[in-house]
Amino acid sequence: MTETKKPQTIMLMGTSSHVGKSILATALCRIFHQQGRRVVPFKAQNMALNSYVTKDGLEMGRAQVAQAEAAGLAPHVDMNPVLLKPTGNSCSQVIVDGKPIGNLSAREYHKGKSRQLFGHVTAALARLSAAYDTIVIEGAGSPAEINLKDDDIVNMRVAKYLQAPVLLIADIDRGGSLASLVGTLELLDPDERDLVKGLVINKFRGDVTLMDTAVDFLEKKTGKPVLGIVPYIEKMGIDDEDSVSLADKEREQEKEGPKDLTLAVIETPKISNFTDFEALAEEPDVEIAYVRTAEELRALKPDAILLPGSKNTTEDLLHLRQEGIEAAIADFVKAGTPLIGICGGYQMLGEKIADPHHTESSHDEVKGFGYLPMVTTFEEEKRTVQVTADCPGLEFLDGVLLGKGMPGYEIHMGRTEFTAPVRHPFHIIQQGDARVNLWDGALREDGQVFGTYLHGVFDHDGFRRQFLNVLRHQKGLELLPIQRNRRREKEQAYDHLADVVKQALDMKKLAKIMDEATEKAASAEAAPEADA
Repeated sequence: MTETKKPQTIMLMGTSSHVGKSILATALCRIFHQQGRRVVPFKAQNMALNSYVTKDGLEMGRAQVAQAEAAGLAPHVDMNPVLLKPTGNSCSQVIVDGKPIGNLSAREYHKGKSRQLFGHVTAALARLSAAYDTIVIEGAGSPAEINLKDDDIVNMRVAKYLQAPVLLIADIDRGGSLASLVGTLELLDPDERDLVKGLVINKFRGDVTLMDTAVDFLEKKTGKPVLGIVPYIEKMGIDDEDSVSLADKEREQEKEGPKDLTLAVIETPKISNFTDFEALAEEPDVEIAYVRTAEELRALKPDAILLPGSKNTTEDLLHLRQEGIEAAIADFVKAGTPLIGICGGYQMLGEKIADPHHTESSHDEVKGFGYLPMVTTFEEEKRTVQVTADCPGLEFLDGVLLGKGMPGYEIHMGRTEFTAPVRHPFHIIQQGDARVNLWDGALREDGQVFGTYLHGVFDHDGFRRQFLNVLRHQKGLELLPIQRNRRREKEQAYDHLADVVKQALDMKKLAKIMDEATEKAASAEAAPEADA
């Protein structure tokens, strides 16, 4: 009988959320991929509104998509078997193995459902263990949340199940990193503390030699080695998962100075899939401003307004109405400013949104903005599919946008019907592996307002530049050729991230930690056989 060799594992946990676990996991995936390993990312449970649809039409967290790309893999849901998408009022849609199973309150999930789902976590790990030789595991939040610890399925429960060595990460940029590392370790149980094999300080700015005293203190106080101090990396060019990162992006743009074009993204309380605008933000002539109030929008005077996706479209629409943002948008549209909606934002552009099954909210129906002749009705089944589309001639303002073979995906529960004839900007030619002949989206007659269900349309280099050039022409600016190759630049970004992290971390010590954990696990498995 042939013995199956277990994969090596390394797990990254944080002293809190947004300390850089996802990015460092991405870096390790790239480093191990460069070493020729068959490496795969894993996160048992994600909570995020920014999700992705796999080739087989299943939904997963966006962070593991970036990690999969860094590892040279196509994303699949075994990398993220449980996904929570907050819908509001301490409630989340629960997605298991890529499919929604319903909406649960925080109490219902943490005090009843989460432990039941650990079998899905271990089943996914078993499949990954059979196919890969290295697993890079990401935790969530902090492993020391005492109120959630008993029902946690993403942090120490996973580490103990795999006997995976853990690196504990702190964010020095937000302050208190030494105290958070020491405090987190103090709150762990002894067997959990034993699994922590190293500490990492992340997002450091300045002269790293000034940290020598701090490193000595940490190692003496905790008995754990500090594997490295990772510098703050400006403009990584890697998709983020959480909207908490939007403020960081805006600060980075402010440092670059004024740009030719300003695009306003309306940041609603339940904004989702904001990565639709990442490619626009990377263009050298574009500033993306995330707008939260009517006053901000009026002061900005944008060249175009973008309505993003939403996990709770009706509630977000009502929020825009109550806060006066809808009225501000209307004033800009009357003055000639173009308005573009994607997914939930597209649904808002219609005459009405109906929710007879109360899929998203308690409202039976909500009046839309009324820019497009259509009605959207929410159904109980979510549509999740990868697509390829052409743009055969979108008459946007005084220009025509064209695109061929544009990859994207749909992820929505609404079905849209039109109340009058309308022009559709996108022709879907493929869904998953199937060839189709469908039309998507709607364009107002004057070409000033359009919307689409397709996430990722602005990732297409040619379409994106055409869109921006129409706006440039409106301002009397010269037209520019294609400025970016987004696919190539993402690969370069993963390589750059790997280079930075390789220099910052003690990779020999990390390799030793992983080797020792593998040997210990093998010895523990062999011991019962020896006794027998």
